[in-house]
Amino acid sequence: MTVPSIRDLAAWRQQPGPSGIPSVCSAHPLVLEAAMRATLTTRLPLLIEATCNQVNQDGGYTGMTPADFRAMVVGIAERASFPLERLILGGDHLGPNPWKALDAEAAMGKAETMIRAYAAAGFTKLHLDCSMGCAGEPIALDDAETAARAARLAKAAEEASPDPDQAPVYIIGTEVPVPGGALEAIEGLEVTRPAAVRETVAVHRRAFREAGLEDAFERVIAAVVQPGVEFGNHNVIVYDSSEASALSRTLDDLPGLVFEAHSTDYQPPSALAALVEDGFAILKVGPGLTFALREALYGLDMIATELYPESGRHSLRDTMEAVMLSSPDNWRKYYEGSAQEQALLRHFSYSDRIRYYWPEPQAKAAVEALLQQLDGVDIPEPLIAQYLGGLLKKVRNEVVAPRARDLLFAAIEDVMTDYIEACKG
Repeated sequence: MTVPSIRDLAAWRQQPGPSGIPSVCSAHPLVLEAAMRATLTTRLPLLIEATCNQVNQDGGYTGMTPADFRAMVVGIAERASFPLERLILGGDHLGPNPWKALDAEAAMGKAETMIRAYAAAGFTKLHLDCSMGCAGEPIALDDAETAARAARLAKAAEEASPDPDQAPVYIIGTEVPVPGGALEAIEGLEVTRPAAVRETVAVHRRAFREAGLEDAFERVIAAVVQPGVEFGNHNVIVYDSSEASALSRTLDDLPGLVFEAHSTDYQPPSALAALVEDGFAILKVGPGLTFALREALYGLDMIATELYPESGRHSLRDTMEAVMLSSPDNWRKYYEGSAQEQALLRHFSYSDRIRYYWPEPQAKAAVEALLQQLDGVDIPEPLIAQYLGGLLKKVRNEVVAPRARDLLFAAIEDVMTDYIEACKG
């Protein structure tokens, strides 16, 4: 099987086979293994990305450096028999954002160290995002300063890249949706203006040229834009191809480029397919995958309670509630409303802030205890129908075994498959 190179992504649309690629933005081992399982039989490479806040030289909120993250992904791939040559590691929003409370020079120095670590660890898809102001600067910088700082980071990445034959590709432009989803209900979005895209590309081209990075700019494969997709705590703005038609046509003037769409989580399959067809060829998904993980775990937890009512095991939901209440920083400023409303959001919001808590020791132990309790158990179909109904047809058709881990992987793979099918993998 020939796997296409992401460097040629713009040409995929004119060739048989894939015309886009999902970008899996998660550090959860079960999510990553499920993504590998779903991708294995396709022609697609598997693109896995970490963000600047999630993974950096200081450990980020996962506690992992880029080298640590790579080692984790490689370990999962080896266990899942996923070919390492089909893995692409990406870095998202690489810039001064984690250190923007510092003055610009100090923050950019930290950002340079970070992107060098990403490049040295073999991350070959790098999103350059220097749009945010640092201490004493405006909240958002103008295009010229943003591009100059991006070129500075590209230079650092070029110097740190260990293999000239695997030189990194770059993504430019700034995500319009709030990372992780909007903070409240949303009614509509402004699609990126074609003129703004042309200006972003032109300014970055000039900045790269002034930095002596003409060759590196030839490896810019995409620009981040807002095609009109987003999700909040309760709702999803679904892609409307007609609203983005002018933006899509801009690609006719930008040979070699595609668009990268962030916050595509929870889009219906038809919308994902339309995004790819319209040139939004990189589809970022993260919370949608961990939302499916949480759904399946909570369903399995209810099944275990039905099967073993006298076991004395605390429910997974109660455990997660205690973990989140004891460390509220990752949800408190994102979830508004009454105490009852916040409690519902902690577990069921589309923003899925609960994903930050699965690595906690108490949460990991609770998940493992649940899966051990159900290990080797053939779960009765009526309980699957009640608590994991979306998987019942696959169980009845013997596509998925009625076992806890199989059901858990299948739930995540269902989401991943929507993206794969949209990308024609």
